[in-house]
Amino acid sequence: MNRSRTRLLAIPYIIWVAGFTVIPLIFIITKAVTDENGMLTASNLFAIFDPLHRKALMMSLLLAFISTVICIIIAYPVAIILRGSHIRKKNIILFVLILPMWMNFILRILAMQMLISNNGIVNHILETLELPPLKLINTPQAIVIGMVYDYLPYMMLPILNSVLSISEDVIEAAKDLGSDKMHVLLHIILPLSLTGVGSGITMVFVPSMTEFVIANILGGGKIQLLGNIIEQEFTVTMNWNLGSGLSVSLMAFVLITSFVFGRNNEDAAAGISI
Repeated sequence: MNRSRTRLLAIPYIIWVAGFTVIPLIFIITKAVTDENGMLTASNLFAIFDPLHRKALMMSLLLAFISTVICIIIAYPVAIILRGSHIRKKNIILFVLILPMWMNFILRILAMQMLISNNGIVNHILETLELPPLKLINTPQAIVIGMVYDYLPYMMLPILNSVLSISEDVIEAAKDLGSDKMHVLLHIILPLSLTGVGSGITMVFVPSMTEFVIANILGGGKIQLLGNIIEQEFTVTMNWNLGSGLSVSLMAFVLITSFVFGRNNEDAAAGISI
């Protein structure tokens, strides 16, 4: 009886997934493997290796990698500090970290544009201090700043959860066996928290790889990521077959990358030594 009720409760979710995930995905894959005449072809899938598309893919990969690394560098020390802080401070800092996520995505990026534009707040402050202005807007650096600003909470939360879930008894046992703070950090906390790091990498790297809105606003359309090219194929040139082929190729690349990250994290987490 309980199983029947559970299945009934799952029906709305199944309908939602089928209607808004499975069916559109089948449509995109169908478009990707056919040409404008409906004939089977693999040219749309292999178009990602064309010089223009390959360059955009490499730029997307580079900026996503840099953004992910910066998010880890920022998030991990904060998680370690929060582990040793009082609960009240921890809640306040978590609230500050999550607060930007309550604001609309476009508004956050437009706010960042106001900060780093040539006549923006940052350069105004530098001018007041009689320092040279920074040329950030419409550069790859601006896109990285936007990605880090937008996706940092998605790295912070899983890392913090994994760090906080480590039992204090394990750390105390390591200290009793003669481990210092650095040894505990490198050989206990870091391996045990790699699951959270892996989840954070997936949640930051994947959307960064497919990003195009941040590149349009902060990059001024001057830096072409693969997401921008896919968007243009769907909305400007109306070549849905090529756009679908690039989308499927990018999706396959992202899935392979995520799988490799996941396997590496599992292997590293298995090799814990005190």
